[in-house]
Amino acid sequence: MWVVGGPLVIACNETTKNTKCSVYTSSVIDAPVDKVWLLTRDFGGFSTWHSAVSRSFIEGDDPPDRVGCIRRFTLVTGETVRERLLALCDVERVFRYALLDGPLPLRDYVATFRLRPVTEGDRTFISWKAKYYTHADAGVSIRSRIEDLFQQGFDTLKRQLA
Repeated sequence: MWVVGGPLVIACNETTKNTKCSVYTSSVIDAPVDKVWLLTRDFGGFSTWHSAVSRSFIEGDDPPDRVGCIRRFTLVTGETVRERLLALCDVERVFRYALLDGPLPLRDYVATFRLRPVTEGDRTFISWKAKYYTHADAGVSIRSRIEDLFQQGFDTLKRQLA
């Protein structure tokens, strides 16, 4: 089943107990791509550019751009999340990460955050997508929370870089 709404595209394939879903959001930021990347590439600095995150840091002594490092962050709701950096490429301005622990009932969550230059006006095209499995009855509420988190990040970046 495909559901389309606003900037979000969600695809779900229902199985017996689990639903495989993907969420995609995108936007354009009125700032040069290198400026946006400089702010967002720090995997441990999530709280510096996302208003839904009150605190974030990298566990242990790993640098925030080392593949395999784990970031822990606290949402403004008080919920704690842990994610592992799977890939980071400065040339393509993209990073991919996996959810290790969090408040939502999902599994095998992998997300990709990507920036691309918009040459007209020296702006940035930003996209954030995630794939995961969840129980069919929780699909809509989880989709909504992920969509809200992604969009809130875009909105915060737009305000910071205006």
